[in-house]
Amino acid sequence: MPTILDEQPAEVRANLNLLKRDLDLKIPTKQLDRNLLIATWNIRSFGNLTRKWDSDDTDSPKRDLHSIVCIAEIISRFDVIALQEVKNNLRALRDTLKLLGSNWSLILTDVNKGNVGNGERMAYLFDTRRVHLSGLAGELVVPEEWENSIKDNALSKQFVRSPYAVSFKSGSHTFILVTLHILYGKNKTNRIPELRGIAKWLRDWAEDINSYHQDFIALGDFNIDARGDLLDKTFLSEGLYIPEALQNEHVTRSIFNETKYYDQIAWFNAKSSKPKLSLEFLNGGSYDFVDIALCNRELTKNSLSWLISDHYPLWAEFKI
Repeated sequence: MPTILDEQPAEVRANLNLLKRDLDLKIPTKQLDRNLLIATWNIRSFGNLTRKWDSDDTDSPKRDLHSIVCIAEIISRFDVIALQEVKNNLRALRDTLKLLGSNWSLILTDVNKGNVGNGERMAYLFDTRRVHLSGLAGELVVPEEWENSIKDNALSKQFVRSPYAVSFKSGSHTFILVTLHILYGKNKTNRIPELRGIAKWLRDWAEDINSYHQDFIALGDFNIDARGDLLDKTFLSEGLYIPEALQNEHVTRSIFNETKYYDQIAWFNAKSSKPKLSLEFLNGGSYDFVDIALCNRELTKNSLSWLISDHYPLWAEFKI
């Protein structure tokens, strides 16, 4: 049985070289003491894998070593990346870290229990040459006193998958990332209370931590269907800001539907009051891997989604 560190078959090396060239063209280069690359990626059911270079129709799960090579190469282009849908089984994540090498580390939550939690974890992977943990890590919990502070009783129960906050340091700059994966539910209206509750939570907390000169960025899968719809307005209701570069219609989130607006990177950008991000945003986008990753295999988009993901990674570049 092959392992992820074994010599790669020729077709895997060829595909990896294509992927590297494409990433070189589309993702900014890491520049020491000049930029910071933050990303988020919902990697579909990122748990177990089949230890073959190319899985076949009889294998379960479909994700294989070739897939991990592509996933790891994409992740390597960022300084810190928030991952959603990391499952109880960590085999795929561990193999990804082995490929990334000793300069990479991770921090993650335990598994969300209950049916709606879907057995998921929240995780951050980060390049320790560029980013370090700075001390804070915790899941956001609803204060009991807030139960009736928002209409629709948005905070009358805990979040389905608790948002996960971790502080990092790049050079002398400290920033806090909060990653989340919003309940999808049966329809749009099921998502509104949780989005509204999280927006209020983030605003209240950001106002507090901002006084200690720590920047604050929310990122993850917000399950917003379309730009400008009710969910979008709910998410932005407390002043969260999405830069135009990430609102562009060409910055797609789903490999199946270009109009979906699920994944976000956002922060508070008040012009006259706190909280306000001090990092200077330079650029951002999503990375479309569909025609590059595993391109030497005849795959449908559905098959590709189980091997790589049904979401594109979303990234933002900041000046430091």
